[in-house]
Amino acid sequence: MEIVSGPMASCSKEHQKIYQQWFAAADSDGDGRITGNDATKFFSMSHLSRSELKQVWALADAKRQGYLGFKEFVAAMQLISLAQAGRELIPDLLSNAVDVEDVKLPVMEGLDTVLAVKSSQHQSSLSSNWFGSKSSKKVPLSAVTSIIDGLKKLYLEKLRPLETTYRFHDFVSPPLTNSDFDAKPMVMLLGQYSTGKTTFIKHLLKCEYPGAHIGPEPTTDRFVVVMSGPDERTIPGNTVAVQADMPFSGLTNFGGAFLSKFQCSQMSHPLLEHITFVDTPGVLSGEKQRTQRSYDFTGIISWFAAKCDLILLLFDPHKLDISDEFKRVISSLRGHDDKIRVVLNKADQVDTQQLMRVYGALMWSLGKVLNTPEVVRVYIGSFNDKPINEEAVGPMGRDLFEREQNDLLADLKDIPKKACDRRINEFVKRARAAKIHTYIIGHLKKEMPSMIGKSKAQRRLIENLEKEFFKVQREFHLPAGDFPYVEHLREVLSGYDIDKFEKLKPKMIQAVDDMLGYDIPELLKNFRNPYD
Repeated sequence: MEIVSGPMASCSKEHQKIYQQWFAAADSDGDGRITGNDATKFFSMSHLSRSELKQVWALADAKRQGYLGFKEFVAAMQLISLAQAGRELIPDLLSNAVDVEDVKLPVMEGLDTVLAVKSSQHQSSLSSNWFGSKSSKKVPLSAVTSIIDGLKKLYLEKLRPLETTYRFHDFVSPPLTNSDFDAKPMVMLLGQYSTGKTTFIKHLLKCEYPGAHIGPEPTTDRFVVVMSGPDERTIPGNTVAVQADMPFSGLTNFGGAFLSKFQCSQMSHPLLEHITFVDTPGVLSGEKQRTQRSYDFTGIISWFAAKCDLILLLFDPHKLDISDEFKRVISSLRGHDDKIRVVLNKADQVDTQQLMRVYGALMWSLGKVLNTPEVVRVYIGSFNDKPINEEAVGPMGRDLFEREQNDLLADLKDIPKKACDRRINEFVKRARAAKIHTYIIGHLKKEMPSMIGKSKAQRRLIENLEKEFFKVQREFHLPAGDFPYVEHLREVLSGYDIDKFEKLKPKMIQAVDDMLGYDIPELLKNFRNPYD
Protein backbone atom coordinates (compact mmCIF):
# COMPACT_ATOMS: atom_id res chain seq x y z
CA MET A 1 0.00 0.00 0.00
CA GLU A 2 1.29 3.46 -0.87
CA ILE A 3 -0.07 6.45 1.00
CA VAL A 4 0.13 9.75 -0.90
CA SER A 5 -0.98 13.19 0.15
CA GLY A 6 -2.77 14.61 -2.85
CA PRO A 7 -1.62 14.15 -6.43
CA MET A 8 1.73 12.64 -7.33
CA ALA A 9 4.36 15.19 -8.34
CA SER A 10 6.74 13.00 -10.36
CA CYS A 11 7.86 14.27 -13.75
CA SER A 12 10.69 13.96 -16.27
CA LYS A 13 14.10 15.41 -15.41
CA GLU A 14 13.72 18.00 -18.17
CA HIS A 15 10.37 19.17 -16.80
CA GLN A 16 11.73 19.14 -13.24
CA LYS A 17 14.47 21.63 -14.17
CA ILE A 18 11.90 23.92 -15.77
CA TYR A 19 9.58 23.65 -12.76
CA GLN A 20 12.48 24.56 -10.46
CA GLN A 21 12.95 27.81 -12.40
CA TRP A 22 9.22 28.49 -12.22
CA PHE A 23 9.14 27.70 -8.50
CA ALA A 24 11.96 30.18 -7.84
CA ALA A 25 10.11 32.81 -9.87
CA ALA A 26 6.85 32.26 -7.96
CA ASP A 27 8.50 32.20 -4.51
CA SER A 28 8.50 35.90 -3.61
CA ASP A 29 10.18 35.45 -0.19
CA GLY A 30 12.79 32.94 -1.32
CA ASP A 31 11.95 30.64 1.61
CA GLY A 32 11.01 27.57 -0.43
CA ARG A 33 7.26 28.08 0.01
CA ILE A 34 4.56 29.26 -2.38
CA THR A 35 2.02 31.14 -0.24
CA GLY A 36 -1.54 31.97 -1.24
CA ASN A 37 -0.49 35.42 -2.46
CA ASP A 38 2.35 33.92 -4.52
CA ALA A 39 -0.04 31.41 -6.05
CA THR A 40 -2.73 33.93 -7.02
CA LYS A 41 -0.13 36.00 -8.92
CA PHE A 42 1.62 33.08 -10.62
CA PHE A 43 -1.38 30.85 -11.37
CA SER A 44 -3.28 33.77 -12.95
CA MET A 45 -0.95 33.46 -15.98
CA SER A 46 -2.72 30.18 -16.80
CA HIS A 47 -5.99 32.07 -17.52
CA LEU A 48 -8.03 29.33 -15.82
CA SER A 49 -11.25 30.32 -14.07
CA ARG A 50 -11.24 31.11 -10.36
CA SER A 51 -13.24 27.95 -9.57
CA GLU A 52 -10.71 25.79 -11.46
CA LEU A 53 -7.77 27.41 -9.66
CA LYS A 54 -9.58 26.94 -6.35
CA GLN A 55 -9.77 23.21 -7.13
CA VAL A 56 -6.11 23.10 -8.19
CA TRP A 57 -5.01 24.63 -4.88
CA ALA A 58 -7.26 22.32 -2.84
CA LEU A 59 -5.83 19.22 -4.55
CA ALA A 60 -2.21 20.39 -4.45
CA ASP A 61 -2.40 21.52 -0.79
CA ALA A 62 -4.04 18.26 0.30
CA LYS A 63 -2.37 18.51 3.74
CA ARG A 64 -3.94 21.97 4.21
CA GLN A 65 -0.64 23.49 5.32
CA GLY A 66 -1.48 26.84 3.73
CA TYR A 67 1.49 26.78 1.32
CA LEU A 68 2.98 24.67 -1.47
CA GLY A 69 6.43 23.11 -1.33
CA PHE A 70 8.21 22.16 -4.56
CA LYS A 71 6.49 18.77 -4.87
CA GLU A 72 3.04 20.31 -4.32
CA PHE A 73 3.89 23.12 -6.77
CA VAL A 74 4.74 20.57 -9.48
CA ALA A 75 1.44 18.80 -8.77
CA ALA A 76 -0.38 22.14 -9.15
CA MET A 77 1.35 22.83 -12.47
CA GLN A 78 0.40 19.36 -13.75
CA LEU A 79 -3.20 19.89 -12.67
CA ILE A 80 -3.28 23.27 -14.44
CA SER A 81 -1.99 21.56 -17.59
CA LEU A 82 -4.72 18.92 -17.37
CA ALA A 83 -7.39 21.60 -16.75
CA GLN A 84 -6.16 23.52 -19.81
CA ALA A 85 -6.56 20.29 -21.81
CA GLY A 86 -10.19 20.11 -20.66
CA ARG A 87 -9.77 17.30 -18.14
CA GLU A 88 -12.05 17.21 -15.09
CA LEU A 89 -10.04 17.66 -11.87
CA ILE A 90 -10.69 14.93 -9.28
CA PRO A 91 -8.79 13.84 -6.11
CA ASP A 92 -5.67 11.75 -6.84
CA LEU A 93 -6.09 12.39 -10.58
CA LEU A 94 -2.38 12.37 -11.33
CA SER A 95 -1.69 9.24 -9.27
CA ASN A 96 -4.47 7.13 -10.82
CA ALA A 97 -5.91 8.43 -14.07
CA VAL A 98 -2.96 9.53 -16.23
CA ASP A 99 0.71 8.86 -16.78
CA VAL A 100 2.38 11.86 -15.14
CA GLU A 101 5.41 11.49 -17.40
CA ASP A 102 3.17 12.42 -20.37
CA VAL A 103 1.64 15.55 -18.79
CA LYS A 104 2.72 18.57 -20.83
CA LEU A 105 3.96 21.84 -19.35
CA PRO A 106 1.06 24.25 -18.77
CA VAL A 107 0.74 27.39 -20.89
CA MET A 108 1.61 30.39 -18.67
CA GLU A 109 1.18 33.67 -20.55
CA GLY A 110 3.78 36.32 -19.71
CA LEU A 111 6.01 33.88 -17.81
CA ASP A 112 9.10 34.66 -19.95
CA THR A 113 9.00 38.27 -18.75
CA VAL A 114 8.70 37.20 -15.11
CA LEU A 115 11.65 34.79 -15.49
CA ALA A 116 13.78 37.49 -17.14
CA VAL A 117 13.07 39.96 -14.29
CA LYS A 118 13.81 37.30 -11.67
CA SER A 119 17.07 36.38 -13.41
CA SER A 120 18.27 40.01 -13.50
CA GLN A 121 17.38 40.41 -9.79
CA HIS A 122 19.36 37.25 -9.02
CA GLN A 123 22.43 38.53 -10.93
CA SER A 124 22.17 41.88 -9.13
CA SER A 125 22.01 40.06 -5.81
CA LEU A 126 25.10 37.97 -6.65
CA SER A 127 26.98 41.11 -7.67
CA SER A 128 26.16 42.94 -4.44
CA ASN A 129 27.23 39.88 -2.44
CA TRP A 130 30.52 39.72 -4.29
CA PHE A 131 31.46 43.39 -4.20
CA GLY A 132 29.43 44.77 -1.32
CA SER A 133 30.14 44.53 2.39
CA LYS A 134 26.54 43.79 3.43
CA SER A 135 25.02 40.34 3.04
CA SER A 136 21.82 39.84 1.11
CA LYS A 137 18.57 40.35 2.96
CA LYS A 138 17.47 37.28 4.95
CA VAL A 139 13.97 36.24 5.85
CA PRO A 140 13.52 37.05 9.58
CA LEU A 141 12.86 34.13 11.91
CA SER A 142 9.59 35.73 13.02
CA ALA A 143 8.22 35.67 9.44
CA VAL A 144 5.17 33.45 9.25
CA THR A 145 4.65 31.69 5.91
CA SER A 146 2.69 28.64 7.09
CA ILE A 147 0.15 27.57 9.72
CA ILE A 148 2.83 25.56 11.55
CA ASP A 149 5.15 28.59 11.66
CA GLY A 150 2.28 30.63 13.08
CA LEU A 151 1.66 28.04 15.82
CA LYS A 152 5.37 28.06 16.73
CA LYS A 153 5.31 31.85 17.05
CA LEU A 154 2.13 31.84 19.17
CA TYR A 155 3.55 29.12 21.41
CA LEU A 156 6.77 31.02 22.10
CA GLU A 157 5.08 34.39 22.62
CA LYS A 158 1.87 33.53 24.46
CA LEU A 159 1.53 29.93 25.64
CA ARG A 160 5.03 28.94 26.77
CA PRO A 161 5.41 31.88 29.23
CA LEU A 162 2.22 30.70 30.99
CA GLU A 163 3.43 27.07 31.03
CA THR A 164 6.82 28.04 32.46
CA THR A 165 5.40 30.34 35.14
CA TYR A 166 3.04 27.69 36.53
CA ARG A 167 5.33 24.66 35.96
CA PHE A 168 3.02 23.00 33.46
CA HIS A 169 6.06 21.14 32.10
CA ASP A 170 6.65 19.41 35.45
CA PHE A 171 3.03 18.41 35.96
CA VAL A 172 1.57 17.68 32.53
CA SER A 173 3.81 17.80 29.46
CA PRO A 174 7.40 18.87 28.56
CA PRO A 175 7.83 22.07 26.53
CA LEU A 176 7.29 21.82 22.78
CA THR A 177 10.25 22.10 20.39
CA ASN A 178 10.46 22.81 16.65
CA SER A 179 10.67 19.08 15.96
CA ASP A 180 7.33 18.53 17.74
CA PHE A 181 5.64 20.90 15.29
CA ASP A 182 7.48 19.60 12.20
CA ALA A 183 7.30 15.85 12.95
CA LYS A 184 5.51 13.48 10.58
CA PRO A 185 2.14 12.07 11.72
CA MET A 186 2.50 9.08 14.07
CA VAL A 187 0.44 5.89 14.45
CA MET A 188 0.81 3.89 17.69
CA LEU A 189 -0.10 0.21 17.99
CA LEU A 190 -1.19 -1.22 21.35
CA GLY A 191 -2.28 -4.67 22.41
CA GLN A 192 -1.34 -7.82 24.29
CA TYR A 193 1.60 -9.88 23.08
CA SER A 194 1.18 -11.81 19.81
CA THR A 195 -1.87 -9.86 18.63
CA GLY A 196 -0.03 -8.93 15.42
CA LYS A 197 1.27 -5.39 16.06
CA THR A 198 4.68 -5.88 14.42
CA THR A 199 3.12 -8.01 11.65
CA PHE A 200 0.60 -5.19 10.99
CA ILE A 201 3.45 -2.72 10.34
CA LYS A 202 5.26 -5.29 8.20
CA HIS A 203 2.02 -5.84 6.24
CA LEU A 204 1.74 -2.11 5.46
CA LEU A 205 5.42 -1.74 4.57
CA LYS A 206 5.42 -5.03 2.60
CA CYS A 207 8.80 -5.76 4.17
CA GLU A 208 10.42 -6.16 7.59
CA TYR A 209 11.87 -3.12 9.33
CA PRO A 210 15.31 -3.22 11.05
CA GLY A 211 15.17 -4.94 14.44
CA ALA A 212 11.69 -6.46 13.93
CA HIS A 213 11.04 -9.81 15.62
CA ILE A 214 7.86 -11.81 15.08
CA GLY A 215 6.79 -14.94 16.94
CA PRO A 216 4.01 -16.55 18.99
CA GLU A 217 5.72 -15.54 22.25
CA PRO A 218 6.33 -11.93 23.48
CA THR A 219 9.01 -10.79 21.00
CA THR A 220 8.82 -6.97 21.00
CA ASP A 221 10.36 -6.10 24.37
CA ARG A 222 10.83 -2.38 23.70
CA PHE A 223 9.20 0.69 22.23
CA VAL A 224 10.26 0.90 18.57
CA VAL A 225 9.73 4.00 16.44
CA VAL A 226 9.74 3.05 12.75
CA MET A 227 10.52 6.12 10.65
CA SER A 228 12.02 7.27 7.38
CA GLY A 229 15.81 7.45 7.03
CA PRO A 230 18.51 7.37 4.35
CA ASP A 231 19.51 3.77 5.10
CA GLU A 232 18.47 0.77 7.17
CA ARG A 233 19.70 1.02 10.77
CA THR A 234 18.62 0.99 14.39
CA ILE A 235 19.44 3.88 16.75
CA PRO A 236 19.55 3.32 20.56
CA GLY A 237 17.05 5.22 22.73
CA ASN A 238 19.59 7.43 24.51
CA THR A 239 20.87 8.67 21.14
CA VAL A 240 17.35 9.25 19.76
CA ALA A 241 16.27 11.28 22.82
CA VAL A 242 19.07 13.86 22.41
CA GLN A 243 18.69 14.43 18.66
CA ALA A 244 17.23 17.88 18.06
CA ASP A 245 15.62 16.92 14.73
CA MET A 246 13.54 14.18 16.35
CA PRO A 247 10.44 14.84 18.52
CA PHE A 248 11.47 12.50 21.35
CA SER A 249 13.47 14.74 23.71
CA GLY A 250 10.60 14.66 26.25
CA LEU A 251 11.23 10.94 26.82
CA THR A 252 14.40 11.73 28.80
CA ASN A 253 12.08 12.47 31.76
CA PHE A 254 11.30 8.73 32.00
CA GLY A 255 14.92 7.89 32.82
CA GLY A 256 17.63 5.57 31.58
CA ALA A 257 15.69 2.39 32.43
CA PHE A 258 13.14 3.30 29.77
CA LEU A 259 15.63 4.66 27.21
CA SER A 260 17.42 1.30 27.27
CA LYS A 261 14.09 -0.22 26.17
CA PHE A 262 13.54 2.32 23.39
CA GLN A 263 14.93 2.38 19.88
CA CYS A 264 14.41 3.96 16.47
CA SER A 265 14.36 1.83 13.30
CA GLN A 266 15.07 3.81 10.15
CA MET A 267 14.67 2.74 6.54
CA SER A 268 13.99 4.32 3.18
CA HIS A 269 10.35 3.63 2.30
CA PRO A 270 7.69 5.73 0.49
CA LEU A 271 5.09 5.11 3.22
CA LEU A 272 7.45 6.23 5.99
CA GLU A 273 7.92 9.56 4.19
CA HIS A 274 4.35 10.32 5.28
CA ILE A 275 3.79 8.35 8.51
CA THR A 276 5.87 7.20 11.50
CA PHE A 277 4.83 4.03 13.34
CA VAL A 278 5.26 3.34 17.07
CA ASP A 279 5.44 -0.38 17.93
CA THR A 280 4.98 -1.11 21.64
CA PRO A 281 5.74 -4.07 23.93
CA GLY A 282 2.84 -6.46 24.43
CA VAL A 283 0.61 -5.55 27.37
CA LEU A 284 0.99 -8.17 30.12
CA SER A 285 -1.74 -10.39 31.56
CA GLY A 286 -2.12 -12.92 34.37
CA GLU A 287 0.82 -13.49 36.72
CA LYS A 288 3.24 -11.69 34.38
CA GLN A 289 1.68 -8.27 35.07
CA ARG A 290 2.50 -8.58 38.77
CA THR A 291 6.18 -8.26 37.94
CA GLN A 292 6.66 -4.50 37.76
CA ARG A 293 8.36 -3.00 34.71
CA SER A 294 11.44 -0.92 35.40
CA TYR A 295 9.79 2.18 33.89
CA ASP A 296 6.42 3.97 33.90
CA PHE A 297 4.71 2.01 31.11
CA THR A 298 1.33 3.80 31.25
CA GLY A 299 3.02 7.21 31.57
CA ILE A 300 5.00 6.57 28.38
CA ILE A 301 1.86 5.36 26.55
CA SER A 302 0.13 8.58 27.63
CA TRP A 303 3.11 10.65 26.35
CA PHE A 304 3.01 8.95 22.95
CA ALA A 305 -0.81 9.21 22.82
CA ALA A 306 -0.54 13.01 23.00
CA LYS A 307 1.91 13.01 20.07
CA CYS A 308 0.15 10.43 17.88
CA ASP A 309 -2.46 11.04 15.21
CA LEU A 310 -3.99 7.56 15.44
CA ILE A 311 -3.97 4.84 18.12
CA LEU A 312 -4.74 1.27 17.08
CA LEU A 313 -5.83 -1.18 19.80
CA LEU A 314 -5.24 -4.69 18.46
CA PHE A 315 -7.10 -7.74 19.75
CA ASP A 316 -6.83 -11.44 18.94
CA PRO A 317 -10.01 -13.63 18.86
CA HIS A 318 -8.26 -15.91 21.40
CA LYS A 319 -7.11 -13.02 23.67
CA LEU A 320 -10.19 -10.94 24.44
CA ASP A 321 -9.57 -10.60 28.17
CA ILE A 322 -8.59 -7.07 29.19
CA SER A 323 -6.02 -7.38 31.97
CA ASP A 324 -5.47 -4.87 34.78
CA GLU A 325 -2.44 -3.44 32.98
CA PHE A 326 -4.41 -3.12 29.74
CA LYS A 327 -7.17 -1.28 31.65
CA ARG A 328 -4.58 1.17 33.00
CA VAL A 329 -3.17 1.63 29.51
CA ILE A 330 -6.62 2.35 28.02
CA SER A 331 -7.38 4.73 30.91
CA SER A 332 -4.15 6.61 30.16
CA LEU A 333 -5.58 7.38 26.70
CA ARG A 334 -8.20 9.64 28.29
CA GLY A 335 -8.68 12.81 26.25
CA HIS A 336 -7.58 11.09 23.03
CA ASP A 337 -10.76 9.10 22.35
CA ASP A 338 -11.05 10.56 18.84
CA LYS A 339 -7.76 8.92 17.88
CA ILE A 340 -8.61 5.39 19.03
CA ARG A 341 -9.48 2.65 16.53
CA VAL A 342 -9.99 -1.00 17.54
CA VAL A 343 -8.74 -3.81 15.29
CA LEU A 344 -9.93 -7.40 15.73
CA ASN A 345 -6.93 -9.02 14.05
CA LYS A 346 -6.44 -12.67 12.98
CA ALA A 347 -10.23 -12.91 12.61
CA ASP A 348 -9.92 -15.64 9.95
CA GLN A 349 -8.80 -18.08 12.65
CA VAL A 350 -12.43 -18.60 13.70
CA ASP A 351 -15.53 -19.47 11.66
CA THR A 352 -18.41 -17.06 11.00
CA GLN A 353 -20.52 -18.16 13.96
CA GLN A 354 -17.60 -17.90 16.39
CA LEU A 355 -16.61 -14.53 14.91
CA MET A 356 -20.10 -13.16 15.65
CA ARG A 357 -19.77 -14.24 19.29
CA VAL A 358 -16.20 -12.96 19.56
CA TYR A 359 -17.24 -9.55 18.18
CA GLY A 360 -20.07 -9.30 20.71
CA ALA A 361 -17.78 -10.28 23.60
CA LEU A 362 -15.19 -7.70 22.50
CA MET A 363 -17.78 -4.91 22.34
CA TRP A 364 -19.05 -5.86 25.80
CA SER A 365 -15.50 -5.85 27.27
CA LEU A 366 -14.63 -2.49 25.65
CA GLY A 367 -17.89 -0.92 26.84
CA LYS A 368 -16.89 -1.61 30.46
CA VAL A 369 -13.35 -0.24 30.04
CA LEU A 370 -13.80 2.81 27.80
CA ASN A 371 -16.64 4.21 29.97
CA THR A 372 -18.42 5.85 27.05
CA PRO A 373 -22.01 5.44 25.83
CA GLU A 374 -20.89 5.66 22.18
CA VAL A 375 -19.98 2.48 20.30
CA VAL A 376 -16.29 2.36 19.37
CA ARG A 377 -15.36 1.60 15.73
CA VAL A 378 -14.02 -1.95 15.40
CA TYR A 379 -12.26 -3.10 12.22
CA ILE A 380 -12.32 -6.85 11.51
CA GLY A 381 -9.59 -8.45 9.42
CA SER A 382 -6.44 -10.45 9.17
CA PHE A 383 -3.58 -8.02 8.65
CA ASN A 384 -0.75 -10.24 7.46
CA ASP A 385 0.74 -11.42 4.19
CA LYS A 386 -1.09 -14.76 4.19
CA PRO A 387 -4.25 -15.28 2.09
CA ILE A 388 -7.52 -15.15 4.05
CA ASN A 389 -8.59 -18.57 5.36
CA GLU A 390 -11.78 -19.05 3.31
CA GLU A 391 -12.38 -22.52 4.76
CA ALA A 392 -13.14 -20.89 8.12
CA VAL A 393 -14.88 -17.66 7.10
CA GLY A 394 -16.44 -18.60 3.75
CA PRO A 395 -16.97 -16.30 0.72
CA MET A 396 -19.17 -13.85 2.68
CA GLY A 397 -16.48 -13.54 5.36
CA ARG A 398 -13.83 -12.88 2.74
CA ASP A 399 -15.88 -10.03 1.28
CA LEU A 400 -16.42 -8.60 4.79
CA PHE A 401 -12.69 -8.77 5.61
CA GLU A 402 -11.71 -7.03 2.38
CA ARG A 403 -14.18 -4.18 2.95
CA GLU A 404 -13.13 -3.78 6.60
CA GLN A 405 -9.44 -3.76 5.67
CA ASN A 406 -10.08 -1.20 2.93
CA ASP A 407 -11.91 1.03 5.44
CA LEU A 408 -8.95 0.89 7.83
CA LEU A 409 -6.46 1.59 5.04
CA ALA A 410 -8.61 4.56 3.95
CA ASP A 411 -8.43 5.82 7.55
CA LEU A 412 -4.64 5.54 7.43
CA LYS A 413 -4.48 7.26 4.04
CA ASP A 414 -6.30 10.28 5.48
CA ILE A 415 -3.70 10.79 8.23
CA PRO A 416 -1.14 12.82 6.20
CA LYS A 417 -3.96 14.98 4.78
CA LYS A 418 -5.28 15.73 8.26
CA ALA A 419 -1.85 16.21 9.89
CA CYS A 420 -2.01 20.02 9.92
CA ASP A 421 -5.57 20.00 11.30
CA ARG A 422 -4.42 17.56 13.99
CA ARG A 423 -1.52 19.87 14.97
CA ILE A 424 -3.98 22.73 15.43
CA ASN A 425 -6.33 20.50 17.42
CA GLU A 426 -3.54 19.28 19.74
CA PHE A 427 -2.22 22.82 20.18
CA VAL A 428 -5.66 24.10 21.24
CA LYS A 429 -6.11 21.13 23.62
CA ARG A 430 -2.72 21.89 25.17
CA ALA A 431 -3.61 25.57 25.59
CA ARG A 432 -6.86 24.68 27.37
CA ALA A 433 -5.05 22.17 29.61
CA ALA A 434 -2.42 24.82 30.48
CA LYS A 435 -5.17 27.30 31.37
CA ILE A 436 -6.92 24.87 33.72
CA HIS A 437 -3.58 23.91 35.29
CA THR A 438 -2.90 27.62 35.87
CA TYR A 439 -6.29 28.15 37.54
CA ILE A 440 -5.70 25.15 39.83
CA ILE A 441 -2.18 26.24 40.86
CA GLY A 442 -3.31 29.86 41.36
CA HIS A 443 -6.24 28.70 43.52
CA LEU A 444 -4.06 26.43 45.68
CA LYS A 445 -1.57 29.27 46.16
CA LYS A 446 -4.40 31.61 47.24
CA GLU A 447 -5.64 29.05 49.81
CA MET A 448 -2.25 28.91 51.55
CA PRO A 449 -1.89 30.94 54.81
CA SER A 450 0.49 33.91 54.72
CA MET A 451 2.33 33.15 57.97
CA ILE A 452 2.02 29.99 60.08
CA GLY A 453 0.55 26.50 59.49
CA LYS A 454 1.69 26.21 55.87
CA SER A 455 2.63 22.53 55.95
CA LYS A 456 -0.69 21.62 57.59
CA ALA A 457 -2.62 23.69 55.02
CA GLN A 458 -0.75 22.06 52.13
CA ARG A 459 -1.51 18.60 53.48
CA ARG A 460 -5.20 19.51 53.79
CA LEU A 461 -5.37 20.93 50.27
CA ILE A 462 -3.74 17.85 48.72
CA GLU A 463 -6.00 15.45 50.65
CA ASN A 464 -9.14 17.37 49.60
CA LEU A 465 -8.07 18.03 46.02
CA GLU A 466 -11.45 16.94 44.59
CA LYS A 467 -13.19 19.70 46.58
CA GLU A 468 -10.63 22.26 45.42
CA PHE A 469 -11.25 21.18 41.81
CA PHE A 470 -14.95 21.81 42.30
CA LYS A 471 -14.26 25.29 43.73
CA VAL A 472 -12.06 26.18 40.72
CA GLN A 473 -14.62 24.78 38.30
CA ARG A 474 -17.45 26.82 39.86
CA GLU A 475 -15.43 30.05 40.22
CA PHE A 476 -14.11 30.17 36.65
CA HIS A 477 -16.97 28.27 34.91
CA LEU A 478 -14.73 25.50 33.57
CA PRO A 479 -15.88 22.13 32.14
CA ALA A 480 -15.35 19.25 34.59
CA GLY A 481 -14.15 16.89 31.84
CA ASP A 482 -11.07 19.06 31.14
CA PHE A 483 -9.62 18.70 34.64
CA PRO A 484 -6.56 16.44 35.11
CA TYR A 485 -6.53 13.14 37.02
CA VAL A 486 -6.82 13.90 40.72
CA GLU A 487 -4.47 11.07 41.76
CA HIS A 488 -1.74 12.11 39.33
CA LEU A 489 -1.84 15.77 40.39
CA ARG A 490 -1.92 14.76 44.07
CA GLU A 491 1.17 12.60 43.58
CA VAL A 492 3.16 15.33 41.82
CA LEU A 493 2.03 18.10 44.18
CA SER A 494 3.37 16.19 47.19
CA GLY A 495 6.89 16.91 45.96
CA TYR A 496 6.41 20.68 45.72
CA ASP A 497 5.98 23.57 48.12
CA ILE A 498 2.64 25.13 47.10
CA ASP A 499 3.52 28.40 48.84
CA LYS A 500 6.34 28.98 46.33
CA PHE A 501 4.02 28.86 43.32
CA GLU A 502 3.11 32.09 41.51
CA LYS A 503 -0.16 33.89 42.18
CA LEU A 504 -2.76 33.95 39.44
CA LYS A 505 -1.81 36.47 36.75
CA PRO A 506 -4.95 37.42 34.78
CA LYS A 507 -2.93 39.14 32.01
CA MET A 508 -1.14 35.89 31.11
CA ILE A 509 -4.43 33.99 30.96
CA GLN A 510 -5.96 36.79 28.89
CA ALA A 511 -3.07 36.47 26.41
CA VAL A 512 -3.89 32.76 25.96
CA ASP A 513 -7.62 33.56 25.64
CA ASP A 514 -6.80 36.12 22.94
CA MET A 515 -4.65 33.53 21.19
CA LEU A 516 -7.52 31.01 21.19
CA GLY A 517 -10.23 33.55 20.35
CA TYR A 518 -8.48 35.77 17.79
CA ASP A 519 -4.94 34.79 16.81
CA ILE A 520 -5.54 31.17 15.79
CA PRO A 521 -8.75 31.92 13.79
CA GLU A 522 -6.89 34.78 12.08
CA LEU A 523 -3.96 32.46 11.30
CA LEU A 524 -6.29 29.89 9.73
CA LYS A 525 -8.04 32.62 7.76
CA ASN A 526 -4.73 33.87 6.34
CA PHE A 527 -3.70 30.42 5.13
CA ARG A 528 -6.97 29.05 3.79
CA ASN A 529 -7.52 28.44 0.07
CA PRO A 530 -6.62 31.80 -1.57
CA TYR A 531 -9.50 31.39 -4.03
CA ASP A 532 -12.21 31.08 -1.36
